[in-house]
Amino acid sequence: MAVNTVLAYGADLERYALWVAGGGLADYLHPSIRDLSHYLSYLRDEGLAPASAARHLVALKMFYRFLRLEERAAPASVELLSSPALWERIPQVLSPESVEKLLAAPLATDRFYLRDKALLETLYATGSRASEVVNLKLADLHLDSGFCKCHGKGNKQRIVPLGRPAVKALGNYLGDLRPKLTRTAPDAPWVFVSRGGRRLTREMLWILIKKYAARAGLSTKISPHTLRHSFATHLLAGGADLRTVQELLGHANIRTTQLYTHVERDRLRSIHHKFHPRG
Repeated sequence: MAVNTVLAYGADLERYALWVAGGGLADYLHPSIRDLSHYLSYLRDEGLAPASAARHLVALKMFYRFLRLEERAAPASVELLSSPALWERIPQVLSPESVEKLLAAPLATDRFYLRDKALLETLYATGSRASEVVNLKLADLHLDSGFCKCHGKGNKQRIVPLGRPAVKALGNYLGDLRPKLTRTAPDAPWVFVSRGGRRLTREMLWILIKKYAARAGLSTKISPHTLRHSFATHLLAGGADLRTVQELLGHANIRTTQLYTHVERDRLRSIHHKFHPRG
């Protein structure tokens, strides 16, 4: 698994251990469905998003499968516990107009305008995860051919095209600002860097997205993943087939990509409403 996945599951199990230690569960080796339902209620009370609560459940299932293999627990009730109802929620998606506002939010007066402009354009052009963008290296970019190589979960590689606006923004940033940022570290391999040639962190990427979303007058709940959701949704709305979108997103299972097919249904519904005599 990817390092970030391992860290996330570890944090999830740490939260569960603290809940058990705090009196949430009398015997962690023999939980009942009622016990685990109480834990999910606890997660909701803690304000966790549905997707985060569902990931916690996945971590628990893997933990109890391990205990069962070690013959330390009976067939666990956790296997009978369904994911939260909102596990397959519709992700937050920006309209094309809102995306344009976000991409236009960096101003020439901003300190790192060229970098931030290129960063936003790359996120939307490729639909990459936050970790994929901050770990993007110069060797992965092929601006002349208009594509880049992304390293996804499990270090799986995929080729993703770059649109003309992204290529232009990246070219401007690489030709002007980046050499100044890497003056003391000319061998820095990463595309997106801060002063001194240090790799831009995921946390800083989140901060930048929030900053420009607020400036564009958009919801502060927007995250780097919102642009990934928007990328997939807009492709499907434009007529792209599901398999192509799966490949571009780097999904191992097409069921994950099918989350975005609600857009297709909305598009078909609007066409039906517009052209059917009784629509």
